[in-house]
Amino acid sequence: MKAWVGVLAAALLVACATSPLGRRQLNLFPEAEMEAMGVAAFQQVKEKVPLSNDRAANNYVRCVADAVTRDVRASETAARWEVVVFENKSANAFALPGGKIGVYTGMLNVAKTQHQLATVIAHEVAHVLARHANERASTQFATQTGLDLLGVLTGTPSASKNALLAVLGVGAQVGVILPFDRAQESEADLLGLDIMASAGFDPRESIQLWRNMGAQGKAAPPEFISTHPSHQTRMADLNARMSDAMKLYERARLQGRRPVCSPTR
Repeated sequence: MKAWVGVLAAALLVACATSPLGRRQLNLFPEAEMEAMGVAAFQQVKEKVPLSNDRAANNYVRCVADAVTRDVRASETAARWEVVVFENKSANAFALPGGKIGVYTGMLNVAKTQHQLATVIAHEVAHVLARHANERASTQFATQTGLDLLGVLTGTPSASKNALLAVLGVGAQVGVILPFDRAQESEADLLGLDIMASAGFDPRESIQLWRNMGAQGKAAPPEFISTHPSHQTRMADLNARMSDAMKLYERARLQGRRPVCSPTR
């Protein structure tokens, strides 16, 4: 009953929210609940996916992540983000509410410079800042699996816990990263561009990252049947925002923000 009251109160208070870029959102859940779920999901990933023992790779990823998140508080209760490098060939990364960042070693073969890796990490952090997981959970709660999600919130053992990991962006088979929808992905691209530029990373290299992704050779479905924008659309949208991002980048450099992160350190 307390959980029902909490969810209903949250629905009344924050259902009509606005993303950092001005898009209207449905956010039903208290952020503290989302952070708790993010922490639990991250722990499950760490139990299922091997951690990388490569000291240089770990130092490199943490260097980039620390610079990206320098002015981005991890959560209501934590000031610093936990950054973990997972030993997995997939070119994936994710961030979860509660201040958690995961990067797969396979991503380091695609994001070939610190600026390109910053593009990836800033994009994932942008999902968290824009409360996209809350938005997706709220939509599912309102349309399909409200009772199941409520069971997860109240701690009731349920198969829907795996479904909730998918809501957060972590697949039911742990380690598989599921996509956000097109609007959320596009928003994370643009917000992430601002974040990386403000941290002193060159936003122009975001374009090269998507060229690298396209060169992976995996056929992408047509954009109209895909949850992700096409690589071409993403690059066009990033280019359209590049002038503003470059101003943030130049300002950051004038303020002494010039990250130097290397995979060989």
